Amino acid sequence: MTRAIPADAAECARILGDAARDRRTVRITGSGTKSYVGDVAATDVEVATSRLAGIVDHEPADLTVTVGAGMRIAEVAQVLERAGQFLPIDPPHADEATIGGVIAANSNGFWRARYGAVRDLLIGTRIALADGTVARAGGRVVKNVAGYDLDKLIVGSFGTLGVIVEATFKVLPVPPAGDGLSAGFARSSDAFAAADAVVRGASRVEGCVVEATEGTWRLAVRTRGSTATVKRAIEDARREIVMRQGTPRELGDDLDRMRELPARATDGALVRVSLPIAAVPAFAETAARLANLATLVADVASGVVRVHLMGDDDVVVRSAEALLLAARVVGGGGRIERRAEHLRSRLPTWPTRPNGDFLMRRIKDAFDPAGILEPGRSAFA
Repeated sequence: MTRAIPADAAECARILGDAARDRRTVRITGSGTKSYVGDVAATDVEVATSRLAGIVDHEPADLTVTVGAGMRIAEVAQVLERAGQFLPIDPPHADEATIGGVIAANSNGFWRARYGAVRDLLIGTRIALADGTVARAGGRVVKNVAGYDLDKLIVGSFGTLGVIVEATFKVLPVPPAGDGLSAGFARSSDAFAAADAVVRGASRVEGCVVEATEGTWRLAVRTRGSTATVKRAIEDARREIVMRQGTPRELGDDLDRMRELPARATDGALVRVSLPIAAVPAFAETAARLANLATLVADVASGVVRVHLMGDDDVVVRSAEALLLAARVVGGGGRIERRAEHLRSRLPTWPTRPNGDFLMRRIKDAFDPAGILEPGRSAFA
């Protein structure tokens, strides 16, 4: 496999155009934090985005920032912090994840319900395409002209439609205050009841997550905003916890640790499901009854649940398949987000075809008719 590190969008597009002409398959890498996603086969060319980095434009008054796709999220945060602003995205692999990778994988964290998902915050992109051209979608201002929103199409495409070389996001002022707490519960019903009360409360929190591990249930809550708003949110959360026999304590790094489950789950299998919010408690209880459950992390506000399974390979495979079926039964969906290398042949990422399969394949054929970009990375490639 040859490796190319383009310096700009034009060079990146030229590399893709040459690969398409010669029918050479292409893998796209940023920092490689999500290389485990998908059923990827060997490719002929690797295109790295490490030189497509840096701040391209930052307009503090307009609350927008434009960055190269190879720039790390953590580096963007440092730059914005000096201007008293932040990009409200908290993906897993927080220290290493790049802008392009976060967009391509639609990688959201626990802030999603409060600030919106990646697709809500992204307002413009530049993309190198397989025909050797560079396309621009959206713009660098919050209000763009009407038309086809190609930015939404690129989010979650896993590089199968093109290489993201530049992105523009909405940013926000850093809130003046922040606080959090966590609590342990003996029963899942109490943990989820407290979480539901917090999410539905008058004071919107930044993250509300339930974790199950080793037979215990833990709720973690964090909020930011004005001093008065933060104080009220924490008082409300503490009251709901105590009412349900929870034991509150300082938050510490609980939320950060929960967010990083995909980075830690290198053994066994990690199942990711997206559920109707009302179905999350029952699904979590079902998962907790599995003998090989290592950790469960449920984002109560968004309905995204990750379940890490470990132990005997046969049991892991059966449990993973059962969880995906349980998600479909309640109107959700899911995938095998990560699994040990030796389980790849037994646990495909998408065991069933997702909704919209026919339409997405037509889009893939339009953007990449030679089928060179990231073969096997997504359900449609």
